[in-house]
Amino acid sequence: MKSLLFTTSLLLALLRPILADEIHYCNSTVSCPDKYPCCSQSGQCGTGNYCLGNCDPRYSFSLNSCMPDPMCKDINTRFSKYSDKIVDGNTFLGNASEADWTYIGYIMDYEDDDSLILAMPKNSGGTVLASTHSIWYGKVSAVMKTSHLAGVVTSFILYSGVQDEIDFEWVGADLDTTQTNFYWNGVLNWNNSANISTADTYNDFHTYEIDWQEDYITWSVDGVVGRTLLRNQTYNATSGRYEFPQTPSKVDISIWPGGNATNAPGTVAWAGGEINWDAADIKDPGYYYAVVKEVNITCNSVPSGIKQNGTESYIYTNENEFLAKDVAVTDKRIDLGSLLASGEDPDSGVTKSSSSSSSKKTSSSSSKTSSDSKKSTTKEGKNDKDKKTTSTSSSSGSKQTAPTTTYAPTTPVSTKIEVTYVTSARPHTEAVNANANVKTASGNFGSNIKTNSKFMIIVTLLLNFFV
Repeated sequence: MKSLLFTTSLLLALLRPILADEIHYCNSTVSCPDKYPCCSQSGQCGTGNYCLGNCDPRYSFSLNSCMPDPMCKDINTRFSKYSDKIVDGNTFLGNASEADWTYIGYIMDYEDDDSLILAMPKNSGGTVLASTHSIWYGKVSAVMKTSHLAGVVTSFILYSGVQDEIDFEWVGADLDTTQTNFYWNGVLNWNNSANISTADTYNDFHTYEIDWQEDYITWSVDGVVGRTLLRNQTYNATSGRYEFPQTPSKVDISIWPGGNATNAPGTVAWAGGEINWDAADIKDPGYYYAVVKEVNITCNSVPSGIKQNGTESYIYTNENEFLAKDVAVTDKRIDLGSLLASGEDPDSGVTKSSSSSSSKKTSSSSSKTSSDSKKSTTKEGKNDKDKKTTSTSSSSGSKQTAPTTTYAPTTPVSTKIEVTYVTSARPHTEAVNANANVKTASGNFGSNIKTNSKFMIIVTLLLNFFV
């Protein structure tokens, strides 16, 4: 026992610098340090899942800091009783074969519509659902209902690590308008937006499709093309470049508080005004929400002329430019050994004696921890019938409904999350204290290593020490 206590104390002492609230920012003028090499989409440096997904190679420590993006995969996801198949984005280590989707925020199954609810409880940052694979040209469609009311924004976007972006967005104050937008390398050109007339996006399911090809993009609603962008229209004579989205991108679907009082005045105005955190939805069912029924992803073949030495992942090959020509297809590893790792050292945090197979074991252990945690939460919910009941009721007098949860008095659960959405409104973050009948992934994207990540680091190191 003394040996165990000594070992634990030693590990915690070693981890103390890691757990410190040291924050490094990254942007066009400053890159990440080698200690925290990966630049996240919110412009902060870290390790672990900062190095996955939309890790920005431009401002990371080096071109190799971000992990390669998993290559595109054709999928048809029907979100009927699907929440247990979605992985917590805070503990996900990049193994795309583990799941097709990750989430941060609050999700729950919605049996009435055979769909998935993305929830936004009071004073929260909302929820984001993200694909684990990237798409590099092809078609992506989503069958979904948006949220509603002023200040509430629903988004369905394609987004790359170098901030190429193709958007569908809906402002809750205008349920008859679907906004479309695009960005190239994060350049904020506000003239790129255009609207499509749509009937009642909150009460009715619609099918939204982005057809992204090398020389054009179309945005369609219910099978009707509402907007077309030609690549030739984006040519910048000064730079000699086509400012057209052209790099591998993740699929993100989200609900977020564009009208939060802490956001920039322009963002709040665009979102239809300040959000009402005491609206009817917050009282019943207890949160704002969007509903996702189905997503289809169809991949194109690798563009001609691209360097291809494998079939598993995308990497960038040029530290000075980040265009389609600078992407290559490889068989390079996509998963991390621990939340201390990065592309610089994918097995950091794994004991030195571990082989590559041990690394996979560690990754599996971390994934299992996340999975067991989800299962425990689900089991508790099923067995706790005397404490909560679920029913269906009308929301704000409309025909749209969502499960209502009634809790007996219990000690409130404090959950701090920071959800970052990079859309036409640009990044924002929120902290939340919430007690809702939803599956939560509580992450703090505002620190170098998230609270959950810190815990998982300790668990991973302890497991590796004793296994």
